[in-house]
Amino acid sequence: MEIKGRVWILDDDDINTDVIYPGKYTYELFSNEEMASHAMEDFDPEFASKVREGDVIIAGKNFGCGSSREQAVTCLKYSGVGAIVAASYARIYYRNAINQALYAIECPEASEYARSHVDELTGSEITLDPEKGTLTLGGEEFTFSQMSGKAKEIFEAGGLAEYTKKKLG
Repeated sequence: MEIKGRVWILDDDDINTDVIYPGKYTYELFSNEEMASHAMEDFDPEFASKVREGDVIIAGKNFGCGSSREQAVTCLKYSGVGAIVAASYARIYYRNAINQALYAIECPEASEYARSHVDELTGSEITLDPEKGTLTLGGEEFTFSQMSGKAKEIFEAGGLAEYTKKKLG
């Protein structure tokens, strides 16, 4: 399944889960859609109102560091984000992305390229092909490791909850 969308470049490393989903909402009982309305609120207050289905976030190293709260993945997924491309991820964030079936693609070269061309690439179109392990941005093509094994099975099932339901019959 190919993903096409606009690029949101977060020109920073160590973007933590409290920035992705503000900590002040952690213990509120919000629906997925309500969580989405607060996505990236502390980084860009207008993000949730401007993001469109299929848009792609590009960030630096250690994306999703901090707490293990799944809301930091859920809010992006339900805001319409089709994928996140980063130089690297905090391990728990990466696992939560698989559990929620949100593409978290590790591609340091694409991250570096995007961050060195922020002005010209922000808002431009990106194309990702997770099956082939390629992404195209600004006329450049980058490769990344494709998902495999149990992670791919969980992702293809629609996330960990759906995978578990199917396994339990």
